[in-house]
Amino acid sequence: MAKMDRRKKGYFGPPPNKKAIIFIDDMNMPVREIYGAQPPIELLRQFFDHRHWYDLKDTSKIFLVDTQFMAAMGPPGGGRNPVTPRMLRHFSILAINPFSDDTMVRIFSSLMTIFLRVSFTKCLK
Repeated sequence: MAKMDRRKKGYFGPPPNKKAIIFIDDMNMPVREIYGAQPPIELLRQFFDHRHWYDLKDTSKIFLVDTQFMAAMGPPGGGRNPVTPRMLRHFSILAINPFSDDTMVRIFSSLMTIFLRVSFTKCLK
């Protein structure tokens, strides 16, 4: 909340005429409880379902405006847990197959070529 501007009582968001994107990395990392719940994910799901959170000090509603959420996660296994369909229904899901080694070399060599070309031209100026 410290990074958001207060718009009016209970409403927070980025500076006027701006949009904010909140990125949730490794969304499926929280450990499941005995009954299968993942509290951090349930807190996010509460926001998606009801469009607000509650302030811990005075239990007033907190709304976020001009804000979008984006998340990334890997397949379950190795410390990653499955995420409930109740949470996943709020996202558009994209899956990308792993790239071959040749493709990875081509991508990163193209990026490095561009970076070095730009750096070299800056040095000449």
